[in-house]
Amino acid sequence: MDHPLFELIEQKIREAEEAGEFDGLDGAGKPLPRCDDPANAVFGRLVKESGAVPEFVALSRELAKLREELHETGDRTKRAEILKVMSMMDARIDLAKKAGR
Repeated sequence: MDHPLFELIEQKIREAEEAGEFDGLDGAGKPLPRCDDPANAVFGRLVKESGAVPEFVALSRELAKLREELHETGDRTKRAEILKVMSMMDARIDLAKKAGR
């Protein structure tokens, strides 16, 4: 069964084509770029254009900052706190990777 708005959408596209609204678009007449994941192509492009990254990537970046902070810190108490946070961060990264599968 088609979506209830399918016919309306098709009609709007036909009207736009007839009005020439698709004429002269960038890339007209050229092949579409290669797409490894066509089901998520639009979503992937929007994520990429917005600068968003998967959760595990953002967490990995935070972990790298913590490692740098640990390297620069000589205070034992602060180092212990950083190590505790790093341990939790590792667990969160593993969970985020599993959730993304």
